[in-house]
Amino acid sequence: MEIVVRAVVVFFFLWLVTRVTGRSSLGELSSFQIIIYTAMGDLVQQAVTQQDYSLTAGVLVIGVFTLLTLLLSWVNVRFPGLRKVVHGTPVLVVRDGEPLLDVLHRERMSLDDLRAAARQQGIRRFSEVDVAVLETDGQVSFLRAG
Repeated sequence: MEIVVRAVVVFFFLWLVTRVTGRSSLGELSSFQIIIYTAMGDLVQQAVTQQDYSLTAGVLVIGVFTLLTLLLSWVNVRFPGLRKVVHGTPVLVVRDGEPLLDVLHRERMSLDDLRAAARQQGIRRFSEVDVAVLETDGQVSFLRAG
């Protein structure tokens, strides 16, 4: 039973960490972030199982994490008001062709990252964009002007 409690605590701690650290998709992680997340995975395993390498402990932890993930998905569907707490909300980062620098700073997104996202969608200048939205999955959606 202790492993289940530890798994629940660690799951919600990891969920909180990912909400606090910002939005990015796996393909956009830096080398440093990948190293940190890999190390976190090992630390999580140690914290949850307390060096119990048995098949039972592994299956139990994965089962608890899976159930909690399904629970968060259910909460998201059943209680739409909690969606912004569970998944976050899209954020406007460009308005009328002008990057919103204060929003970029708050979301820990550099202007260079925003420019790169624009280039990937064939946008040369922000003046071509009516609005850009930082989605909850870390992607940027650009809506062209006129």
